[in-house]
Amino acid sequence: MRPTQPPELAVTGSSENPQGGLSGVVKRAIVIGNGCAGAENQCFGLVRSLGLYDRHLYYSVARPRGGISRWLHWLPISFYKKLNHFISCVCSGFSIKANESGFRRSGIEDVFEVADAKQIAAMARRTIDKSGPLLVVASGRDTISVASSIRRLAMDYVFVVQVQHPRSRLERFDLVITPRHDYFSLTPEGKRQVPFFLRPWVTPREPPGRNVFLTTGALHNVDASTLRNAALEWKDEFASLSKPLVVVNIGGPTRNCLYGVDLAKQLCGMLHSILWSCGSLRISFSRRTPKKVKEIITRELRSNPKVYIWDGKDPNPHLGHLALADAFIITADSISMLSEACTTGKPVYVVGAERCTWKFSEFQKTLRERGAVRPLTGKENMVEKWSYTPLNDNAEAAERVIEDLAERGWKIEA
Repeated sequence: MRPTQPPELAVTGSSENPQGGLSGVVKRAIVIGNGCAGAENQCFGLVRSLGLYDRHLYYSVARPRGGISRWLHWLPISFYKKLNHFISCVCSGFSIKANESGFRRSGIEDVFEVADAKQIAAMARRTIDKSGPLLVVASGRDTISVASSIRRLAMDYVFVVQVQHPRSRLERFDLVITPRHDYFSLTPEGKRQVPFFLRPWVTPREPPGRNVFLTTGALHNVDASTLRNAALEWKDEFASLSKPLVVVNIGGPTRNCLYGVDLAKQLCGMLHSILWSCGSLRISFSRRTPKKVKEIITRELRSNPKVYIWDGKDPNPHLGHLALADAFIITADSISMLSEACTTGKPVYVVGAERCTWKFSEFQKTLRERGAVRPLTGKENMVEKWSYTPLNDNAEAAERVIEDLAERGWKIEA
């Protein structure tokens, strides 16, 4: 877990508590990520909504890739440390240099070139008088042990928020922020889909407690200010584009939303059918988009003068698309992309929702019931608009954090 800035934030101003005891003004935050942009952007989005984006430190607990790590990705990251110690002992017993072993070459040792949770907890205690309590925001499975350890070691000095459901022992955190569909297993439909003998192993097992805040979608790093800045940055490049500008965001198959070339071909057919009503059509692929899906869509649409396909090179137009598009077409697999688009209040069409299962299908159902999304059929007139109440998960989650801090006599510095 490497800090990207020095381990202490120099924040001016006193944060003494008039009643005595610990300071009550939160002036800084720490974000603990797992190396995955989708998870980390949720933390950044929350910190931004709290007004602490310019006063945060970032640490990463990145799971190594390649080598034997490909087969151990399902293990808790804490197990890697034990495995590393065991391998080191075996290697020393056979007079083998640890860095010559297959495990070392796999990159497992990279996990431990990190700042210990003890160091962060010690920093929180050491700087409480100068900088006030410390807000810790973490997201992703690999961050759970670090974030919970910080709270255990410095409970009176920190407020720890875990974004995304940690699956067990939620009392380890001051607040857990997670989408409502994470509790799909406890709904009548969820229980119907799980055989009785498997229910004890399906999490979560209990309804959300007092320290759980439920959102509609995923938190993200997009707000009104971000969109205004993106509109200014991209307006010149997009100025010549005919309206309506339709943006197509294509993700990739997941365990609960499977698709491949079949959906790619279906999407191409529907896009050809609606092009007559589009002024411009811009297509973006994600890191998860399969190569064959990219090839099919590119081959079928690149020759149309209305179509622009982003080549994946910087600068990334994603924020410009969110700010300046008139409508969106998004594959159903990406909760993050859908959450961002539904924050804009603009029309959002979904492709492949019928392929979603488990909690993904519940999320799609929620968006449809809110009137935020409609299925793409290929018969649409893209000039048509409709209105709905935009998702506001970031601001609502931030408000809950502020309320919980107030219960401890703490507040965010304005």
